[in-house]
Amino acid sequence: MRSALAAAALLTALTLSCAPAFADEAAIHLRDGTARDLTAARCAICHSVDYIQGNAPVLDRAGWQKEIQKMRDRFGAPITDAEAQQILDYLAGSYAGKP
Repeated sequence: MRSALAAAALLTALTLSCAPAFADEAAIHLRDGTARDLTAARCAICHSVDYIQGNAPVLDRAGWQKEIQKMRDRFGAPITDAEAQQILDYLAGSYAGKP
């Protein structure tokens, strides 16, 4: 019984952690660029796209690459290798604030 409750709690936590973001996404405007729509669509599966703007000042290309890989490996983000490259190019070109 205890393991069934633990499994249910874990499933609930995982489900909620990747629930679509419900922030007012319409008010958040990402910079124009190739793969902007792809980036917004893939990121918004699990979190608000304001995460991008909030983290931009401290991330460079390598930092964004690590973030994308973390989202794929740890959180199971449904991003293909080709999409990851496009997203990285967009983020590094538009939101790399760290010199």
